[in-house]
Amino acid sequence: MPSISPNHSPPSSEAAHDRSSWRSVLRHDAPASLVVFLIAIPLSLGIAAASGAPLIAGLVAAVVGGIVAGALGGSTLQVSGPAAGLTVVVAGLATQYGWAATAGITCAAGLLQILLGVTRIGRLALSLSPAVVHGMLAGIGVTIAVQQLHVVLGGSAQSSLIANLAKLPAQLVAHHPGSVLVGVLTVVILLVWPRLPKVSIVPAPLVAVVSVTAIAAVFLADVTRVDLPAEPLKELIPPTLPAGGPLELATAVLTVALVASVESLLSAVAVDKLHRGKRSNLDRELVGQGAANAISGALGGMPVTGVIVRSSTNVAAGARSRASAILHGVWIAVFVLAAGAMLELIPMSALAGVLLVTGLRLVQLAHIRTLKRHDELLVYVVTAAGVAVLGLAEGVLAGLALALARVLYRLSRATVTATEENGTWIVRIRGTLVFLGVASLVRTLRTIPAGAPVRVDLQVNHLDHAAYEAIEDWRRGHIARGGSVELNRAAFRAALHGGAGRRIVPWQHHQVVPELDQRAAMLDGIRKFEASADPIRPMMAQLAANGQKPTQLFITCADSRIVPNMITATGPGDQFCVRNVGNLVPPYGSNSSSVDAAVEYAVEVLGVASIVVCGHSHCGAAAAALESSAQDGTALQTWLKHLELSVRRADALPDIIDPVTGIKLSPADKLSVTNVAVQLENLRSFACVRKAEEAGRLELVGLYFDIGAAAARLVLEREPYLVRADEELATTAPPPVDT
Repeated sequence: MPSISPNHSPPSSEAAHDRSSWRSVLRHDAPASLVVFLIAIPLSLGIAAASGAPLIAGLVAAVVGGIVAGALGGSTLQVSGPAAGLTVVVAGLATQYGWAATAGITCAAGLLQILLGVTRIGRLALSLSPAVVHGMLAGIGVTIAVQQLHVVLGGSAQSSLIANLAKLPAQLVAHHPGSVLVGVLTVVILLVWPRLPKVSIVPAPLVAVVSVTAIAAVFLADVTRVDLPAEPLKELIPPTLPAGGPLELATAVLTVALVASVESLLSAVAVDKLHRGKRSNLDRELVGQGAANAISGALGGMPVTGVIVRSSTNVAAGARSRASAILHGVWIAVFVLAAGAMLELIPMSALAGVLLVTGLRLVQLAHIRTLKRHDELLVYVVTAAGVAVLGLAEGVLAGLALALARVLYRLSRATVTATEENGTWIVRIRGTLVFLGVASLVRTLRTIPAGAPVRVDLQVNHLDHAAYEAIEDWRRGHIARGGSVELNRAAFRAALHGGAGRRIVPWQHHQVVPELDQRAAMLDGIRKFEASADPIRPMMAQLAANGQKPTQLFITCADSRIVPNMITATGPGDQFCVRNVGNLVPPYGSNSSSVDAAVEYAVEVLGVASIVVCGHSHCGAAAAALESSAQDGTALQTWLKHLELSVRRADALPDIIDPVTGIKLSPADKLSVTNVAVQLENLRSFACVRKAEEAGRLELVGLYFDIGAAAARLVLEREPYLVRADEELATTAPPPVDT
């Protein structure tokens, strides 16, 4: 890791830092901004046309999104502007209220976004069901694709999906060969260009639009082209107050604000996965997006969101800071004011072809397969169909209602069985037990004969008070009739008070037992595991039959307080694990044959996709290395010599601050963090690791686990060295696909 080195030190002066920053801008950000600028122009025009907005409004949004959101937002490499995800919303508002009022709604939505960011509730948008989010984008994509198909065929888009489908046969038989040729050629280039070797660095939309514009300029004089005002600044439409009821207007503002916010936040999370720099501050990102929307609306522009395709292009082009997004907005403004006539050569059917492909790409088969595996496909289909047929708000509400209904249904499901085994009745309760399942529970309990010995095996995520009382009433009654009931009271209380989603596992109720009782305690634990293993036996049988196919090599310390599957919420078959004192990976050829063999086996035989090195707080190996407390000549002292480089690196680093508590790490914990970085470097001394990482098949990840806080931090390659895992991941939020 280049930033963790013996020579690391803060810049010697602020002036030197400024010079370095300007060199980076000129070398990396300025060229990247030109690449993004070239694809932003046609996409902004196409989205404006598809939304029924003045074309200049799309360019205004691109300029404001680049400059304002780029400067104020919380994502350094995200590029903002008009996005396809809001096309349906904007088109509906423009038709209903007119463009001046739509600009006013955009301005109000921006102010609402600022309020959401200031109140620090931006991450709540990431709590939306992925099925609803992807369904919303798919519905929008289908609507855009069918709408723009009319324009490709030389006609005009209708106001709704149903109307577009109804008029499509007539449009197909109409005779517009020039527009059809331009549109079809645009689509072909967009699909073929990324597959060509060594040329995909040039964005396909740019190649497609420039190519067909040149062909149309020479051979096709009768196609409809972009029409921009001669004096763009004088043609800006100032916002006005919309005419309508308060509830109707509030719904419009809320819809624009929420859709723009969700798109921007999901895009920021997706962009964070593409680079190793500073992670996004999602609340600040909302403030930046809100400021951009308020200004764009005030200037008569379209709504602004963060957009993943332009942002990923920005990263791929080598951008290092927010200067790239800002400069791309500047280039658009300069180009429109100085050379706007060149844009009027672009055929409208070329822009429609770009939007047609964009819409279809919002429907992703990978998302459909994933949602099908997790039994969420119905929510996706209902949301997509609702958005496409009924409208965005109606479709999203239908999807959310179905998702909520499925959650309630699952909450009401609990498997309760009562079977007799060797004279004892075993009551097994699995799942989530709430008042909705009490009737089924009581019916099952009443089948147990009076006076019988009973053992209750309780493994539930959550137990509400109604279920608790039902079990307690039955237990007291059964004992009163001469029976006996064996019940794990600790698990019973934990299920009642632990909250939804809490899993009851044996170590949660672990108690220290005398040394002579350890064998008996272990055997008792095995008995309890085997008695409760029925739910996982099919999975274990499948793993036994198919062999192990882990996706991750997890290298961590032998410390008994570190439980890898607990930290990462993984299960059997997910991780190939290596543990040793100090989570060390000596450089290849250091006579650490066990670690060498494990790394080579994981990469070359198992084909893992990632290697994680996990250090931790309060590490005895780190403390021993700092204090030189291991006795000379021992195996431990020999092993700890591998920490000497980490000690030197840690001494050269500035203080490391915990990203949550703001507290400076102790010397031993600072060493643990530095040591993770050094072990990642050592991993790259293995030829198989280097080769797989360079080919993009393998990712190296550093983690630091704070034992006392029960929290993991990601180890970065530069300051601040540690970030919160949820800021790096937001792991469960899916990225949108947009333009």
